[in-house]
Amino acid sequence: MNPASESVADAVLEEAVSEEMASASSGKPVLQWIAVAVLVYFLICAVGLIGSGFKTATGDEAKEMFSFATNPFAGLVVGTVATALIQSSSTVTSIIVGLVAGGLPVSVAVPMVMGANIGTSITNTIVSLGHVREKKEFARAFAAATVHDFFNLLSVVIFLPLEMMFGILERMGSALASLFVVENASMKGLNFVKASTAPIVDGAKHSVESLSAGLGGLILIVVGIVIIFFTIHYVGKLLKHLMVGRAKDIMHAAIGKGPLSGIASGTFVTILVQSSSTTTSLMVPLAGSGAFGLKQIYPFTLGANIGTCITALLAATAVDGNQAAALQIAFIHLTYNVLGVLVIYGIPFLRYTPVRAAEWLGATASENKLIALAYIVGVFFLIPGLCLGISSIL
Repeated sequence: MNPASESVADAVLEEAVSEEMASASSGKPVLQWIAVAVLVYFLICAVGLIGSGFKTATGDEAKEMFSFATNPFAGLVVGTVATALIQSSSTVTSIIVGLVAGGLPVSVAVPMVMGANIGTSITNTIVSLGHVREKKEFARAFAAATVHDFFNLLSVVIFLPLEMMFGILERMGSALASLFVVENASMKGLNFVKASTAPIVDGAKHSVESLSAGLGGLILIVVGIVIIFFTIHYVGKLLKHLMVGRAKDIMHAAIGKGPLSGIASGTFVTILVQSSSTTTSLMVPLAGSGAFGLKQIYPFTLGANIGTCITALLAATAVDGNQAAALQIAFIHLTYNVLGVLVIYGIPFLRYTPVRAAEWLGATASENKLIALAYIVGVFFLIPGLCLGISSIL
């Protein structure tokens, strides 16, 4: 990358994160890291609360409760719309882990996880609208945002039929989970996590014992979801304060130095900031400014898909209920994203299909801005809604 492009990229990033960096410099990093650890602890507790609440509220009727989502397309839509509304796949997948621990069948949860991957890409697509006033800049920014969409859509097209026919992700997730679980309960080497969260989870369960099973379970679920929203929001803010400057350095060092470097750095940066939406959104202004080309940014966004899986894996370490199933769905999320990168990027004729589609859409949307709006509403809300309606009839 030439010096001029690097200076443009620096300016864009510095403007985007100036407030966060200012706060970080005035704060105490040690205390902020302690706060991150405490919030992660409460995140794990929250997932345990959801699992306990769901198990208490539904008993053995969990499958019947989610019978509408036994159609894989319905599950896909639920994951997509929920994540598009919440704008956080980490939040949605953490909730799914808790539900699975409480009895939601893994087979029902798999399409939901796939849908969460699609829904999370709405954030960077919305960010790209900030470049709408300048035609060429908007074309580059919108293409950089939607390349993530097209990759995730292509991944679903490939893997959802395979999962429906052969259950490959479910099998692989089960195999990986079995390496960490003994007799469906105790995790090798991670028992201390469950032990450390047990007082809060057990205390919460005890506090609702006087209520009916349905009401008590519902309260635990709602409290767990609220805590997940809170913890993921503030963990993201704290980690951006602490890490976004380093993330910028990693991006400059990795982007343009080959696909493996881009994928690895995208994974690492997303683990650092705990948000694939943040990672991919950082790419949009850089692409819009012309500092980086779409083919340079593309591998970085693939790495973001892998890095975001860390939240669900953390959440699955201390759930109350079916821990093997919770770990299984967390590993399915990881396996699905890794296989997506290996298959799509590894097969030459598929490799740049998302790039070509995104470039075409970016050019088209820059000519008619209403197309960009129609794309966002259609892909993330209208089409999923129609699919859900059709699947309920069939």
